[in-house]
Amino acid sequence: MGILTGMRVIECAAFVAVPLAGMTLAQMGAEVIRIDRLQGGLDAQRWPVTASGASLFWAGMNKGKKSVALDLSRPEGAEIAAALIAAPGPDAGLFLTNLRGRGALDWPALQARRADLVMVSLLGTRRGEPAVDYTVNPALGFPNATGPEGSAMPVAHVLPAWDCITGQLVVSTLLAAERHRLRTGRGQLAELSLKDVAAAMLGNLGIVGEVVVNGVDRPRAGNALYGAYGQDFVCADGARVMVVGLTDRQWRGLVQMTGTADDMAALAAASGLDLRREGNRWQARNQITALLAPWFAARPLARIAPSCDKAGLTWAPFRSFAQAVAQDPDLSPANPVYSLIDQPGIGTLPVPGHPVGFSAIPRAPPGPAPLLGADTEQVLAEVLGFSQDRIGALVDDGVAGIAKPAG
Repeated sequence: MGILTGMRVIECAAFVAVPLAGMTLAQMGAEVIRIDRLQGGLDAQRWPVTASGASLFWAGMNKGKKSVALDLSRPEGAEIAAALIAAPGPDAGLFLTNLRGRGALDWPALQARRADLVMVSLLGTRRGEPAVDYTVNPALGFPNATGPEGSAMPVAHVLPAWDCITGQLVVSTLLAAERHRLRTGRGQLAELSLKDVAAAMLGNLGIVGEVVVNGVDRPRAGNALYGAYGQDFVCADGARVMVVGLTDRQWRGLVQMTGTADDMAALAAASGLDLRREGNRWQARNQITALLAPWFAARPLARIAPSCDKAGLTWAPFRSFAQAVAQDPDLSPANPVYSLIDQPGIGTLPVPGHPVGFSAIPRAPPGPAPLLGADTEQVLAEVLGFSQDRIGALVDDGVAGIAKPAG
C-alpha cells in the first residue's frame, strides 16, 4: 500500500528522467507498467553492469514496476500498447514517455481512444532535438564555472542533475494534470524539455540576472561555496573535509572552534569588510581560508569531526563512492529508506525506497525491478481481458514476450 495505491501509470521511456519519474510513482504505491521492447530497451544493458552483464542501472531505475514486452514495430504490438495506455478506469489513462510515438502511439491517436487521457511527454529541447545533461550543461555555461580557480578546462559534472530534477518535475506534472482531470473531467498533453528545465533554473538561481544586470560571467571558484563562506580543508592525516559558514551561527561557530576571532577582526579592519555579512565572507574567502587552514592541517579528521559537531557546524568528510557505501549508515538498512532485497539476475543488495515518509501511510520497502516481460501475461489478462490462448498466440508470433529465467 502507498499514498498513490489504485493509480495506474503506463511508461514508455529510457535514460534517467522519465524512468525515475515512473519509479518514484511506483514507490508511492502506483501501479507502473513499463512497455518494453522484446529485446530490451535502450537501458537494458546500461552501465554500471555486473560481471555477468546485468544492468545495475536498469535495476535501480525500474524498482517496483511491471514490464510488458511488445514488438512495437508491428501494428498488433503498437495496438496493444495503445490499448494499455488508454485502458478504462478512473485511476488509469496516465502515460509517461520521452520516446516520440508514431501512428497508434502519438498524442492525437491516443486521445481519440480516451478523451481524458493525461500524457506527459519529455523532449530534449523545446524544438524536439535530443539532449542529455552532458549537452545541456555545456550549452548553458555550467562547465565553465566548475573546477579549480584559474583553470581554463571546462568540467562536465558526473551527477545528471537536470535529469534528476526533471524526473521529479515529471511526477508533479502528472499529478497536477491528474488533479485537473479530477476537477474538470478533461485530459491533456503536458510537454516539457530537459533543456528548458535547466534554462529555467539558470534564471531561478539568479545567474541570468547576474549576467544581464551585473555584467558578470561567474568565474570558477574551486570548492568554495558561492556567495558565502564554505571551503574544503586538508587534515593532518590527508583526509579532506568540507566546512560551511553560511549562516551567522555557523560562521561564529567556525571562528570560535578555530580560535581565529582576533585574526578575523584584523582581516575585517584591514579589508573594510564586515565579515558578519555572508557576501563579504565570499569576497574575503581566500584570506579567510589562509587563516583557517593551519588549524585543520594540524589535526586529523578524527579530532576535527567532534569539534565541528560541538560547534554546531555544517560539515562533511570527502569520500569516494566506495568509502561512502562502507562508512555511511545512510546508505544501508540502518536508514529506513534502504532495505536489502533480492534483485533477480543480480543478487541481494541494499536498495532505496521512496525517501519521503508519510504520517498516514506506513513506509513500504522497495520492490525489485522486473525482468523483461515479467508481467506480460498478467497485465494483458487483467487490464485488457486477453485469454491465455490469445496471449500464447501473441508470444508464439513474436508480438509479445515473457520473462526468461534469470541467469
